[in-house]
Amino acid sequence: MDLNDLTNENYNKYVQSKAKPSPIGKNLVWAFTVGGLICVLGQGMWDGYHALGLDEKTARTAVSITLIFITALLTGIGVFDSFAKHAGAGTLVPITGFANAVVAPAMEFRQEGFVTGTAVKLFTVAGPVLVFGISASVIYGLVYWVWTLIW
Repeated sequence: MDLNDLTNENYNKYVQSKAKPSPIGKNLVWAFTVGGLICVLGQGMWDGYHALGLDEKTARTAVSITLIFITALLTGIGVFDSFAKHAGAGTLVPITGFANAVVAPAMEFRQEGFVTGTAVKLFTVAGPVLVFGISASVIYGLVYWVWTLIW
């Protein structure tokens, strides 16, 4: 079939004929296992920080900072992306996925310079999440504040 002969109607048929089927069951189990292991690692860190005398809230913060640091470091040296390629969606556990989403674009464009490359691309993926998350929290805070003034 010539690509010029494709229409919108049979394009999906053409793509499906060329695509290899995805082993969904295997991918689901693998993502669950890897994500679970990352969470077990986080729980182990929490237990360790708590055993060192940190209170629960501080230990949770320390675990988040540690996981972000490890993911950013592994992304920076090129290890996390190859791990994620084999581990699949399990690496998208929010804290590690977020750290990777911030560092990966910055690393990709670092040769364009510190300001026009790294700094500009740092929040390419994570930027909208931050903007909407912070905006939502500010709006929620204002609504809550007004609510407490009225009642």
